[in-house]
Amino acid sequence: MIERLVDPTVPEEEIEAGEERVFENLRPRSFAAYIGQTALKDNLAMAIQAAQGRDEPIDHVLLYGPPGLGKTTMAGVIAAELGTGFKVTSGPAIERAGDLASLLTNLAEGDVLFIDEIHRLPRTVEEVLYPAMEDFGLDLMLGKGPAAKSIRLDLPRFTIIGATTRAGALSAPLRDRFGHVHRLEFYEPAEMREILKRSAGILGMHLDDAAADEIASRSRLTPRIANRLLKRVRDYAAVKGDGVVTLKLARRALDLLEIDPLGLDASDRRLLSAIIEHYQGGPVGVETLAAICAEERTTIEDVYEPYLMQIGMLERTTRGRKATPKAYLHLGVEPPASN
Repeated sequence: MIERLVDPTVPEEEIEAGEERVFENLRPRSFAAYIGQTALKDNLAMAIQAAQGRDEPIDHVLLYGPPGLGKTTMAGVIAAELGTGFKVTSGPAIERAGDLASLLTNLAEGDVLFIDEIHRLPRTVEEVLYPAMEDFGLDLMLGKGPAAKSIRLDLPRFTIIGATTRAGALSAPLRDRFGHVHRLEFYEPAEMREILKRSAGILGMHLDDAAADEIASRSRLTPRIANRLLKRVRDYAAVKGDGVVTLKLARRALDLLEIDPLGLDASDRRLLSAIIEHYQGGPVGVETLAAICAEERTTIEDVYEPYLMQIGMLERTTRGRKATPKAYLHLGVEPPASN
């Protein structure tokens, strides 16, 4: 795997080194502090208020969208607004039905269980989860063979919040059991600037407005990337400057990191260059692109493509991926007449 500063996922080595703890400190704890995703916040706030009025937990929530947009943060905010316990796990961590049973039986009334990467739940676990979500009951088999018997455990009423970058990978029965299904969208530049100013305040940095705009423009409209770049710029300012992040200093730091004004890094530019130079602008298959980037196909589809398509540099067609005239212009290459 090629290390990329603009990768919206959190690598395992960063979690082990404590990078994720830094992001944890930057997470908002309420809808008021959560910047952006206005329609989503309004819908969830209304649902929470209605559920509290009936003295019952909110319906199960599914959050989906590209990585780094705040699905985990939003789950924590929902739990904080409900005033209940918040437990976190992930789909790959629940390997057997017994693991799920242990999690669910330890929940208190009204608790929130957050399952990240819920599309990666094993099918056997998923089938046990259905009655738990629908009827708040757990059906278990004790013993084997003719002596086996089924027992049902009653569970406290709880809320599951699932997060996924691939909503289409969820089975229909599981998806249908979520009462609220919401997509997180990419952020606006003005929202990115607000997020950076807030993060800078928490980190004890002095960040000029112009510098905040510059970092925001190179952050791929993704808060996790913005916070990561902000930390790198802070390091550069501490060594090469007086600690104050100005526009000039921010540009020098980001240029050193090879992040261009549109937020593309060397890997993005290499991908677009390969399509243009070796495949005449495309179309070219996603498997070929994965080989060029030394990445898996799912990484190309979930990490590279969403932003390149969002800014209009890549088209996804039935025959493959194509570079747009905007990609030619950004790379300084003359587009062919047919384009």
